[in-house]
Amino acid sequence: MLLPVMLRPSLCCPLQASLLLTRCGAPRTPQAQFEGFLRRRLPPGLHLQIRTRRTRSHQEEWRSHQEERRSHQEEWRSHQEEWRSRNKTVLTYITAAGVGMIGLSYAAVPLYRLYCQASGLGGTAVSGHDAEQVETMTAVKERVIKVTFNADTHASIQWNFRPQQTEIFVVPGETALAFYRAKNPTDKPIIGISTYNVVPFEAGQYFNKIQCFCFEEQRLNPHEEVDMPVFFYIDPEFDEDPRMARVDTITLSYTFFEAKEGQQLPLPGYAYN
Repeated sequence: MLLPVMLRPSLCCPLQASLLLTRCGAPRTPQAQFEGFLRRRLPPGLHLQIRTRRTRSHQEEWRSHQEERRSHQEEWRSHQEEWRSRNKTVLTYITAAGVGMIGLSYAAVPLYRLYCQASGLGGTAVSGHDAEQVETMTAVKERVIKVTFNADTHASIQWNFRPQQTEIFVVPGETALAFYRAKNPTDKPIIGISTYNVVPFEAGQYFNKIQCFCFEEQRLNPHEEVDMPVFFYIDPEFDEDPRMARVDTITLSYTFFEAKEGQQLPLPGYAYN
């Protein structure tokens, strides 16, 4: 009978009913005890103010974290842009260096070839002598030299290529004329280009070509056959060089390749595959 009487005030005041149920044995957590203490000790409007201040404090803390996060993101983006800029710069330098090296590699062959033709290095016959020098040189009649001729074709070209003569005898200071013959036995036009060397290599600086077909593209139509002249002489200084004292035979060798875009001819005087 006492319980209904004790619960009657709850109809008028829910707070008193809650306190009464708590006193009657309902379990209370520390947070509930603290809230009950605040309800009893603090004015009614102060509870809302405390909660509002806590909410504002949490919001300000959250905004601070958001600003810090945005700052980190901006810094990370700045580093990303800086890294990309550095990578582009490095890539530009590497590309320029690669292009330069490729250009030098392509230029090395013609430059070396010109040097060899001017000096006779690597068994290359010397070129670029004018008619006046040919007319004024004196022949060394007592020094007879046998010049033999060789012809080869690379696997890339389907030509028949051979010398018209196997050998001729010349003396230093006199001009000589020889011929090579090339034929295209196929049913399609082929463009060929040749390189050459002189053996022994040391004699190359004295072997002077006035006219030849080397390093010039030669186009042969299907089944066409042509003769190619080589006009040359041996410098009279050949007889004065002690290294040439025992040299009585010189071999002039030509090799034809098919002319293709980007094709690099082997350097004169060096072996090729």
